[in-house]
Amino acid sequence: MIRALIRRLRPAAQPAPVPLPEPVSERGSPRDIGLLDAILDGWFRADSGELLKGFAIGADDTLLDVGCGEGVATLFAVRQGASVIFTDSELDKVRELARQVEAQSTRTNLGLVSNSLPLPLADGCASKVVCMEVLEHIDEPEPFMAELVRMGCPGAQYLLSVPAPVGEHLQKGIAPASYYQSPNHVQIFTPERFAALVEDAGLVIEHRQVNGFFWVMGMIFFWASERAAGRDLEGAVRDRIQAPYPPLMESWARTWQDLLALPDGPAIKQLLDQLMPKSQVIIARKPLQTASSTAEPLSGATPC
Repeated sequence: MIRALIRRLRPAAQPAPVPLPEPVSERGSPRDIGLLDAILDGWFRADSGELLKGFAIGADDTLLDVGCGEGVATLFAVRQGASVIFTDSELDKVRELARQVEAQSTRTNLGLVSNSLPLPLADGCASKVVCMEVLEHIDEPEPFMAELVRMGCPGAQYLLSVPAPVGEHLQKGIAPASYYQSPNHVQIFTPERFAALVEDAGLVIEHRQVNGFFWVMGMIFFWASERAAGRDLEGAVRDRIQAPYPPLMESWARTWQDLLALPDGPAIKQLLDQLMPKSQVIIARKPLQTASSTAEPLSGATPC
């Protein structure tokens, strides 16, 4: 049903951008429906090589994925033939991602366990820089953002995302207090503050969007289910929300799947995403500089 729904919601000439997890049941899990929701927002366009519409990755690119987590962006770039550099503060995540990258790529790649500033990377080492759902964890985001800009070569493109303030505020009172404490979310960015952070660092914004109503509600239902069951709510969210999902989350995923199948479903989704988004996304670019100011790229990385 999910594959059929993707075909209905996209032009017939375009294949689904990414394969859904196998096997796919008639009724998708929250993970399945979250993937479908992301595809409708322009993510994972394998047919055009765009991680997000407007952010294409090719074999000539070196992608730097800061705060890579499970490596969704890194593995997408590997499938496009790019060289990758990925960093995270958690050893287990870097080690597992390195294993997957090695199995899929013949390029020169690098995985680093680090949350320090500066990162041990050369100036201008990447032509594509991804930093998704990381800046909200940083006590001082301005120097962190400057470090991201340093590592992009002139003309490098950036894909950045942080939680939207509406969803963050709605979860207060039901999420545990630790959700808003280090090492979790210590910053809440208004759209204006997020844009200023990017522009003050010297980048030029090319595209902005919000998305993720599905996940705001999913998170709220997750917290409610955990509290009702008397379970401990401590721990990072991304590590806790996984199968088996609470029945309420499963029910919500089915409801969202049914909504997307309606003739007006995608239009309703867009309205709700604008009303109560989970994330805000910026695509930006580092301005071109004179040849004399171009830094030496990291050994093994493809220059811009």
